[in-house]
Amino acid sequence: MAFVRQQIERGGERLWRLDDFRNLPFEAVAQALSRLTRQGRLERLSKGVYYSTRQTAFGKSRPNPTAIQKLASRRKGVFPAGIAAANLLGFTTQTPRRSEISTSALSLPRKLVGSDTVIHTRRPEAWASLSESDAALLDFLRRAGRTSELSPEETIRRTVKLLTEKGRFERLLRAAASEPPRVRAMIGAIGEQLGKNRAALRRLRDSLNPFSRFDFGLLAGLRHARNWQARERR
Repeated sequence: MAFVRQQIERGGERLWRLDDFRNLPFEAVAQALSRLTRQGRLERLSKGVYYSTRQTAFGKSRPNPTAIQKLASRRKGVFPAGIAAANLLGFTTQTPRRSEISTSALSLPRKLVGSDTVIHTRRPEAWASLSESDAALLDFLRRAGRTSELSPEETIRRTVKLLTEKGRFERLLRAAASEPPRVRAMIGAIGEQLGKNRAALRRLRDSLNPFSRFDFGLLAGLRHARNWQARERR
């Protein structure tokens, strides 16, 4: 307890996690942090995450929002969404006024991600094993490319280019089974344009209702969009 308190006092205002004391017994550290929280020395933000405050002229200091967002992004299955996802992929230079994230979790601690953050929960479990950029690309497809500030032609070129990166199409193809039909259709159209495995594309096509028509948004100009049941552009 004395050692943990000493380290926290020396560290000043910052976030603390159990991993910061990995050289000490887990249960002893957990008990020490819990006791310091009851004493008001720390604030518990979420399971295993604490904030060491300092007294200011306006009361106790608050955690830095950027630091909290960075910490939240390290949690498994938390990804950028909306404009943030489009920015990560190079479709826009805009930054959102409000943070937007997606997660396969049922919920996230508001103290950790921020009260103004837009959270899209219950993404498929398949997302949990994806990289940040792969999940961002699925989010982009779910929005039919509408978060892009590029022209439709440039949006299509960049989307196709992103799917040519080593192994990416195959990873998204594996995740496609749990995606909405319109996303499966877009992945299929891109796969056909890239000359991907015909048997895999046939299985993907068989998962679609042949009488449905899908809104491809800015991706409606994909070379094989009509073959994959895209609605006609107006």
